[in-house]
Amino acid sequence: MTQVEIGRGKNGRRAYALDEIGIVPSRRTRDPEEVSISWQIDAYRFELPLVVSPMDSVVSPATAIEIGRLGGLAALDLEGLWTRYEDPASLLEEVATLDEEAATRRLQEIYTAPIQDELIARRIGEIRAAGVTTAVRLSPQRTVQHHKAVIDAGVDIFVIRGTTVSAEHVSGRAEPLNLKQFIYELDVPVIVGGCATYTAALHLMRTGAAGVLVGFGGGASHTTRNVLGVVVPMATAISDVAAARRDYMDESGGRYVHVIADGGMGGSGDIAKAIACGADAVMVGSPLARAAEAPGRGFHWGSEAHHPDLPRGRRVEFGTIGTLEQILHGPSSVADGSMNLMGALRRTMATAGYSDLKEFQRVEVVVAPPQP
Repeated sequence: MTQVEIGRGKNGRRAYALDEIGIVPSRRTRDPEEVSISWQIDAYRFELPLVVSPMDSVVSPATAIEIGRLGGLAALDLEGLWTRYEDPASLLEEVATLDEEAATRRLQEIYTAPIQDELIARRIGEIRAAGVTTAVRLSPQRTVQHHKAVIDAGVDIFVIRGTTVSAEHVSGRAEPLNLKQFIYELDVPVIVGGCATYTAALHLMRTGAAGVLVGFGGGASHTTRNVLGVVVPMATAISDVAAARRDYMDESGGRYVHVIADGGMGGSGDIAKAIACGADAVMVGSPLARAAEAPGRGFHWGSEAHHPDLPRGRRVEFGTIGTLEQILHGPSSVADGSMNLMGALRRTMATAGYSDLKEFQRVEVVVAPPQP
């Protein structure tokens, strides 16, 4: 593994972002209609390898239902507005009208309202009643407090997601969440993350998680790199975690843990390259924030944006380009990779000659400097 000398006292490994690599076609091509992009985790099968990020600007009970009907999975943020307020519609409308200077402070104020277990049960019930797979998200800090309400409500997939989640959190102030014990005691599959290194991913896989999120979440709306200086480019992070998955399969006697790329994918080409690097599925937010049905009304923000002490995200304006169905399945009226995301993935796989996602993970890639 090549180390680059940063200075006499520090070396570092060269890492690559998704826009620094390219997919290499093979000797054969396929008809895009004969390519399968279906994905299964635990007992749940989806037509699309897509998990929509648990962000209030993208996922409401209504959009979670619609995304489920379109073949994907959406995770509702149980620390968001839908579990703090009976009807957050007026607040979502207000957030869309704030000027840039006032946005962060007002978001902090709005999210001080307490999370209500009664609303957790109601929102999960709304999604379940529509007959789609129900996924919800809590942070590690809130999981112990609210997980019983989640399980009692009948959730299908539990997402434990933070900026950085480890299997060994050290705290002298409070008893940390014991992920291994917690996941073992649950009767539902758990997706946990984020992580960005081989070692961290391997430890999370050993907790019994069904899936591991790669990345720090937030994508286009987070400022973690600026605030904390923490960053691992996604192409390298996904490849490292995919290597951990392979080695954990050997270690565990064949147990497969799904790798889900989380954040940093703004268009269809990024999604294809994430899977080429070894991801089984992707978690995206900003591409769907442009949908006409999105609760953010063309604006996008994550939980990092309203942290009470140290915000590591911001509200970003993307505007609206089409419906959820058009963004996922087309037809596209633009040539920038922001619409017909799943159709583009099928075409990439067909161009490279692969018929399903597991095969496509073996595609050749090259280092290709990003175009200006």
